[in-house]
Amino acid sequence: MSDLWRKPYHVIIEVENKQCRMLKKFAAHGLKQLKVVDIRSSAAGRVKHLIELDCKQTEKIPKDLKTTAQQSKTEGKPSMWFESEGCEVCNAILTHDAFLVSGKSLQENAIMYSFMAPTFEAYTSIIRALETGGRKVTVLKMGKFEPKTEILTEKQERIFWLALKGGFFDYPRKIGLRELSAKLGVKPSTLSETMRRGTRRLLSHYFEKENA
Repeated sequence: MSDLWRKPYHVIIEVENKQCRMLKKFAAHGLKQLKVVDIRSSAAGRVKHLIELDCKQTEKIPKDLKTTAQQSKTEGKPSMWFESEGCEVCNAILTHDAFLVSGKSLQENAIMYSFMAPTFEAYTSIIRALETGGRKVTVLKMGKFEPKTEILTEKQERIFWLALKGGFFDYPRKIGLRELSAKLGVKPSTLSETMRRGTRRLLSHYFEKENA
């Protein structure tokens, strides 16, 4: 696991984002309640947004947008990758090595973002960048990783914490093993093995305690 993620933070913020190009584009077609489940930088220096859509929302998307979008699925749910220049919020998250857990449009121009930041410095830099750009930011929740027990190694605990906060254990999952490993800069096989060993430790401790 990359040393960059030694002291990660989970942050939920509400931002007034009138400049979001994706919101404007979809709102023009009557789509105001959107859920963004991933953002990534593209080779062209733009930002790709993975937007989860239900069947009714998909029907409202005009053909010109559908032809440029890439079909995908997020744990069985239909979704599409849409590319744009990106807004200051997405760019702030991406340029500070954080990753988006989810983004949800609320009312008017307000969007709630849940993201993981590798360090406290990265978190404060993201907030500072948004406020410097004139954004009204409300921090709804902010928590850091702290080792809890001696059952797991600190590395295992940290990975489980990131997986939990990132939605790996949700149903349906918000993020898969490959996506999570890519965010953390490790191989899927390495992440899988770390989680397997950690799960074995937790189960062994649980059943040893139960049989004591």
